[in-house]
Amino acid sequence: MAFKLKVSAPFICMMVLVLATGSNGGGISIYWGQNGNEGTLADTCATGNYEYVNIAFLATFGNGQTPMINLAGHCDPYSNCCTGLSSDIKSCQAKGVKLILSIGGGAGSYSLASSDDARQVATYLWNNFLGGTSSSRPLGPAILDGIDFDIEGGTGEYWDELAKYLSGYSKKGKKVYLTAAPQCPFPDAWIGNALKTGLFDYVWVQFYNNPPCQYSSADIANLEDAWKQWTSDIPATNIFLGLPAAPDAAGSGFIPVNDLTSKVLPAIKNSSKYGGVMLWSKYYDDQSGYSSSIKSHV
Repeated sequence: MAFKLKVSAPFICMMVLVLATGSNGGGISIYWGQNGNEGTLADTCATGNYEYVNIAFLATFGNGQTPMINLAGHCDPYSNCCTGLSSDIKSCQAKGVKLILSIGGGAGSYSLASSDDARQVATYLWNNFLGGTSSSRPLGPAILDGIDFDIEGGTGEYWDELAKYLSGYSKKGKKVYLTAAPQCPFPDAWIGNALKTGLFDYVWVQFYNNPPCQYSSADIANLEDAWKQWTSDIPATNIFLGLPAAPDAAGSGFIPVNDLTSKVLPAIKNSSKYGGVMLWSKYYDDQSGYSSSIKSHV
């Protein structure tokens, strides 16, 4: 049996106000791109679960190499097939989701040989993924919102220079968001210096595969201590709690939903820099339903 409730406009406004002020302000960031069975980019954004989607990865770049994106089973960049993602990118952005190109990854071939190399990589990223122009944009004409530094190899040199060059492009119009995914041991071995620049908007710290600073069997002390160091020492707009979306998404560090919502989040959300939760990855989130389970608590 159905009935219609007639609601006056002022009441609707009041409801919206209550919802807005009752919100705890956190968002979920997800990595997409490394498994062809995780659904399309447009499908990912259509879930309504994510505020940020990191397209992973531009895995080859720097030191004289020809930059190459690797989106696993989604599309073949060698035959220029990833340009079709432009419509998905625009669909996501129309929903208010920020689309970030993640550079690096755990298995990429990348490094910066000099400050000039950093400048050249920044120019390439601007012209091929951001607001610049190129005849061979790998993802087509859509303009991404920013660049994510997921640097897990090579050396720690010149990433601060790359951040400065990329940040400079914000002066050309649309803001270029800078994000990063450091490991939780502080400071990060690769991008520790870059994070000191204060140019990063969002930093999703990987609190997994790092036993000294991750959650383990109901013990929150190590994670909480590391969280306090990251939020007090890194001049970023927001810090996110980076987690595996399922037990098999990482070697260690998975936090059961009930532990996250009842113990971990209450311990860290009082930080003014708390931004939300980052999950690796969309494929594993599909298997576990983790983001749907935690979204109302983040």
